[in-house]
Amino acid sequence: MQLKRLTPQRLYILIGYAVAATALFCAPLYLSDFRLNLLAKFLAFAIVALGLDLIWGYTGILSLGHGVFFGLGAYAMGMYLKLEASGTSLPDFMGWSGIKALPWFWKPFESFAFAAAAGILLPALLALGLGYFTFRNRIKGVYFTILTQALVIITTTLIIGQQAFTGGTNGLTGFRTIFGESLGSADTKRMLYWVTAAALLGAFVLCRFLVKSRFGRVLRAIRDGENRARFIGYNPAIYQMLVFSISAGLAGLAGMLFVFHVGIISPSTMAIVPSIEMVLWVAIGGRGTLIGAALGAILLNYAKSEFSASYPDAWLFFLGALFVVVVVFLPKGAVGLFGKLKIPQRRQSKHEQEPIGHSAV
Repeated sequence: MQLKRLTPQRLYILIGYAVAATALFCAPLYLSDFRLNLLAKFLAFAIVALGLDLIWGYTGILSLGHGVFFGLGAYAMGMYLKLEASGTSLPDFMGWSGIKALPWFWKPFESFAFAAAAGILLPALLALGLGYFTFRNRIKGVYFTILTQALVIITTTLIIGQQAFTGGTNGLTGFRTIFGESLGSADTKRMLYWVTAAALLGAFVLCRFLVKSRFGRVLRAIRDGENRARFIGYNPAIYQMLVFSISAGLAGLAGMLFVFHVGIISPSTMAIVPSIEMVLWVAIGGRGTLIGAALGAILLNYAKSEFSASYPDAWLFFLGALFVVVVVFLPKGAVGLFGKLKIPQRRQSKHEQEPIGHSAV
């Protein structure tokens, strides 16, 4: 068995990860409540970007429907928070629509455990079902992308049309407490921030484990040559369905965390434009790098927030210019800059080199 040596590159990467993780978990010490809440929202977006990078960056499948999976997770947790805020009475929008009793499919969401499980499993199962009918029939490329956009249109139309049960275009809002604690208190916001940061760290570790495993090598083989992977004995459809399902589950997790920090979920969050923005986070941060996808989501949303606050009339031009600069001059994304920085390694002498045929331990 050959053990990996701790090269200077690996050492610097580990130090970088440790510094980034420390900075994230210590953010409540040096950020105001407003900035901390913004950062928490951006960390939730970073989880979506990680999942999208798995399917696009490592498997080569472009999805423009991740806003649906994100929204399903957000609605699952929003239903729980809405019922907790309503107490024994019906949610306000149901009363306005003339509904007298809580619908049967709302009742399980009185449990936090059920809402949390549904927020991950519903998007994952929807992605698994869509993948089953598409990947088995070898539907890919632009045709798969169009199908994911159609999924967005169908889902948003359904939610808007069922206003009595979903809140319609207004969505779900008016969340006040979680486990009896006020969502507006500083202590609760700090705790929810740490939960989001821990979830991002866990999602990153999971994704990195997957891409470094045999599973990840098969994904890259499918991306680089699907027919070759099929000819050597792998079934690409199974791997594509599984990674699509994992990616959707991560988006659902991000949606649940998003609701805690924003306090509202509406169909506009699930529309086509937010789904396209998610792809831009991955492309500009660095497709197929994980860390680039997460950084792209955080930095681009931070830039969007700062530009809109400083230049309310022209912030879209600044953001568009940023996209053009990165696409033209950094085709591998922002993380591609670091790939150009090579650390010289000490060359082995002839006495240190192992003879051919000897295995290193």
